[in-house]
Amino acid sequence: MLPSFSYVTDHIGFCGTIKNSPSDFVVTEIELRMGPPSPRAENDGGGVPSPSEHDPSRAGGDCSASANCSQRGGEPEPKLKSGLEEASTLDSLLGKPMSELLHKFACDLKGAWDLENNSDAGPGEFSLGPVLDKKNRADLHSAVRQKFPFLVTVTKDNEMVVRGNADYRELCQLVTEKETSDFFKFLDSKLENSTFSFKPDGNKEHRKVVHHFINRKFGKLLETKSFPVTDIDDQPNMSITVRFRERSRSRKRSAGGFQEKQDLYTAFTLQKENLETLEAIGFLAAELGVLPSDFSYTGIKDKKAVTYQPMVVKKVTPERLKEIGSKMERKGMRLHNIHSACQHLKLGQLKGNHFDIVVRDVKHHSHDSSANLKERISEAMENVETKGFVNYYGPQRFGQGQSVQTDQIGLALLNEKMVKAVKLFFTPEDTDDPVNNAKRYFLQTEDAKGALVMLPEFKVREKMLLRALNRYGVNDEGCTKGWLNIPHSMRIFYVHAYCSKICNEAASYRLKIYGSKVVDGDLVFSEENDGSVSLNDKV
Repeated sequence: MLPSFSYVTDHIGFCGTIKNSPSDFVVTEIELRMGPPSPRAENDGGGVPSPSEHDPSRAGGDCSASANCSQRGGEPEPKLKSGLEEASTLDSLLGKPMSELLHKFACDLKGAWDLENNSDAGPGEFSLGPVLDKKNRADLHSAVRQKFPFLVTVTKDNEMVVRGNADYRELCQLVTEKETSDFFKFLDSKLENSTFSFKPDGNKEHRKVVHHFINRKFGKLLETKSFPVTDIDDQPNMSITVRFRERSRSRKRSAGGFQEKQDLYTAFTLQKENLETLEAIGFLAAELGVLPSDFSYTGIKDKKAVTYQPMVVKKVTPERLKEIGSKMERKGMRLHNIHSACQHLKLGQLKGNHFDIVVRDVKHHSHDSSANLKERISEAMENVETKGFVNYYGPQRFGQGQSVQTDQIGLALLNEKMVKAVKLFFTPEDTDDPVNNAKRYFLQTEDAKGALVMLPEFKVREKMLLRALNRYGVNDEGCTKGWLNIPHSMRIFYVHAYCSKICNEAASYRLKIYGSKVVDGDLVFSEENDGSVSLNDKV
């Protein structure tokens, strides 16, 4: 496999093939504080979501719209619930007569909006009278906005006044009444780490208009991003997801002084088959409405394999992660052991990996016919058991069979040759498929926008890079910004690949010069068997 390297023994060995199918190569990551989990016996924390949980816009709760509004797409208009149907919070805060007057004002306002088609039409404002108690005012503000999202409340010298919300009316011209109502309830709830998703929308220009509206009106509070989703017809589409911007870390007073407010983390075990780690993260991020950089993991696992590895995702609750389990199974993933965590993972933060490997088509080397095949295999296994082996990084680290290997890209990045790194990254293989056709087109034309359209949605890194190149240009500055547009955990992979190549060459040179004996300057593992201690701490 690595013919130019030195090895511990000169045993002839035998030939065979691995990874004939993903199930022939099972990788289970060994965490620092426990042995290898038993994936087949592990409890599946995913579960199948109920029909109501399939809608990604549930962050605002049951958000039926509170009055009629002009609709997009011919959808049925939501109805306004009468205050006589149930004893509402508003009835208890205002009394039934005032609550019914407020209800009439809301209906009159919406009716005028629909007739006049402008946000200034209808009654100007409605007074709820003086409310002296500060807590009651806060409760009333919230209750009015939750019941009637198209209204805003203001206080004038302890008097509460209600008027129409022009922003609501404007958004109602862009999306459905239901989406508008849900969005404003999400906005008013201000639930930390929650997200809201609009319905799938394949019109890119229309999505731009919605992005622009939200950024113009609520840019200091919210951020938006389009993600690939599967629509109700199980077809690929795009959806806008909204979330609250991160605030600077707040500190709250505790009994022992100040304590930093903790971020929300959810840990889980990712089982994937025939998927790259970063490709799997791209699918998860799109479905959850978060960024790929919100995921942390200890290392990249093989694509053509069945792999199990711990992961931690930021800003997502365990309940939300369980909701998407069935959707992820259709993409070759399962989510196990979902639970809350207190921090993210770091690259290299693992004890090791446990491998179950099936070797097929076993035979002698062409130049070896002097021994029984079973004896050759037994000799090889005994050599590994008694003398060990040099743990070289294998071809999968560098891109087996690829015309440009990942370490070459890493070297270009280290030398700050950003344009060269981009060209190497987009060097295609000699195959006719959408991914390589898009890469070939980009190298020939430098048309980042055209290549972006040609690429499948799951090629997360390529699309991130092309979006930046389309914006900044295929020059040194543009390529630098392009690489910085890729999350650190993704782009550092190429630098690590070059480091792995140097590590292989150094290990081979060390073995060639000194053999397997210990010499001054070597790092030696201690014999203590403490599963809670990293290998890096035992040298």
